[in-house]
Amino acid sequence: MKILKLGMAAIAAAIFLPSTGSASDPHYVNGVEGIKAGTLPPPGIYGRLYGVYYKSDTMRDSGGDKMDVDFDLSVWALVPRVIWVSKYEILGGNFFADAILPVLKTDVSIGAMAVDDSKTGIGDICVEPLGISWHGDLFDAAVAAGGYIPTGLYDKDNMASPGKDMWTAMLTAGGTVYADAEKTWSASVLARYEVHSEKNDAEYTPGNDFHFEWGLGKTIFKTVDVGMAGYCSWQVTDDSGNEGDTGKSRVFAAGPEVSVFIPSQVLFVSARVLGEFEARNKSEGVIGVLTLTKGF
Repeated sequence: MKILKLGMAAIAAAIFLPSTGSASDPHYVNGVEGIKAGTLPPPGIYGRLYGVYYKSDTMRDSGGDKMDVDFDLSVWALVPRVIWVSKYEILGGNFFADAILPVLKTDVSIGAMAVDDSKTGIGDICVEPLGISWHGDLFDAAVAAGGYIPTGLYDKDNMASPGKDMWTAMLTAGGTVYADAEKTWSASVLARYEVHSEKNDAEYTPGNDFHFEWGLGKTIFKTVDVGMAGYCSWQVTDDSGNEGDTGKSRVFAAGPEVSVFIPSQVLFVSARVLGEFEARNKSEGVIGVLTLTKGF
């Protein structure tokens, strides 16, 4: 039963915009923002498309040891996002709002349990109706409040379900600081805190999650950023309900990133590959992200 809970949690958490595998079922996917994650664009309407691939063949227990359950997980996600940054000011910053609609394909197998599931579908919608972003001479900053709506298909007996059968409230705060007036050296952090509702079908409430993404970058040729990005994720409260406490989870990740801005098209393209390590009570794998952002 413990293996079953961990397997289900890893699948649920690997789905976009969920963290890549966690006993606490976070909705948000770490690693999708990268260098300058704490920076919002100037006023305007932007379309962003995330292409995400997560792969894991390792499940870690509470001590960090690999579980011998013949585990294999692959998640593909294509996620459109609309961002509106207005000219209206609140507390000296620009009001913004955004919405996300993930489309997911999940394949999972656990040989020790004779599980082999696959599912494609629309996941849970994320809406952030309230955000504020600031831009200074040597910094950018942003805060936001929003959440996930359980719109995706969910079946507690299907580990590859694209939905999670729960509401999630999410608070966000982040920033980017620059080491020089030309803003060619940057360091950023983007933190998120999630509070989950009960999963009605499973009569189970996942614990709250805290994560932050970080990035260190250098601008070259004026329009190209290179550097390192990563994330840290922790479950900070216990699970509760019918399934009991499956144990708190954590994971860290790091890897390289390249980002290119094409001014004539108002187009941003970024790519990164992050390897996870020091996982506890979750899957441990690799995530690759390609992001396209177009200004209108």
